[in-house]
Amino acid sequence: MGSSRVTIVDVAARAGVAISSASSALNGRPGVSEATRQRVQEAARELGYVPSLRGRSLSTQRAFTIGLVLQRSWDVLESDPFFGAFIGGIEQAISHRGYALVLQMGFDQQDTENRYRELAANRRVDGVLLNELRVDDPRVSLVKELGLPAVGISPDLDSFPLPYVRQSATVGVTQLVEHLVSLGHTRIAHVAGPEGYVHSRERDRAWREALVAAGLEPGPRLDGDFTYEGGRSAADRIAELDDKPTAVVCVNDLCAVGLIMRAQELGIKIPGDLSVTGYDGIALGTYVRPALTSVQATPRQVGSAAAALLLDVIDDAQARENEVIQLPAAEVVLRKSTGPVPR
Repeated sequence: MGSSRVTIVDVAARAGVAISSASSALNGRPGVSEATRQRVQEAARELGYVPSLRGRSLSTQRAFTIGLVLQRSWDVLESDPFFGAFIGGIEQAISHRGYALVLQMGFDQQDTENRYRELAANRRVDGVLLNELRVDDPRVSLVKELGLPAVGISPDLDSFPLPYVRQSATVGVTQLVEHLVSLGHTRIAHVAGPEGYVHSRERDRAWREALVAAGLEPGPRLDGDFTYEGGRSAADRIAELDDKPTAVVCVNDLCAVGLIMRAQELGIKIPGDLSVTGYDGIALGTYVRPALTSVQATPRQVGSAAAALLLDVIDDAQARENEVIQLPAAEVVLRKSTGPVPR
């Protein structure tokens, strides 16, 4: 072929199929057999075919990108590997379908909403993912107003009006509390995330209901803000309590690690004086000593499932408007940061 650009005409000729069939096979559309799809893809690999995104965009009126707007502080994004795994899962799902991710940061609610408006007005994306949903999240009505296909991630289950992917936190947090109760703990605190987030509220509710089910009084409840510093601050407040807890359920691992480090500085033995649990199962929790008992979430799987669903919604919104993907619940991983109640 020399230095000339390989086209879909060349691929179709090599595979012995019509150009329309080659296009369907390469773009993941129905209408061709699996054998034909494989033959076309093999021909494309042999010829070194690279599809023209500009041509696809013009012919389909699509941008072949999806959007994700994160409204979080830079400190959290820099220190919490959860987001890296989540974004990796998105890329895993979209790259082989010819899509790219447009990632933006929103610094407050108004800025975040403006980002969505700009993405829609400039036709920068074909759809968006709604991550870290808030209670009565205004983005839900906004994407409907803008006509943007969207998929929610772990929403509140009260009649969420969009397709969504969900991984329950309730099962894991309940099991953490039951584990602590089985070790003899009766005074079990919770270091919670910001109240406005759906996943903060779910974990808080699971902690509270599990204690009530065990016949125990919930409390104390402390704010942790998902951050390492929030965990350190919670340790200071626990140390000042007259009626101290003997165990604490932290909203995430980063917060739990901060609490452990500060507690040890204060002379509180982990788990001799205080058992500590986290949530997310990030690698950092295995590096601290003692290693952190946690709930092993699967952010890469969540990101991949949500992105794949969003592409399906973009392809056929009507057929997917009530689609729900329920992923297996996150599982408890027992390590050395929890132990029997102090004598």
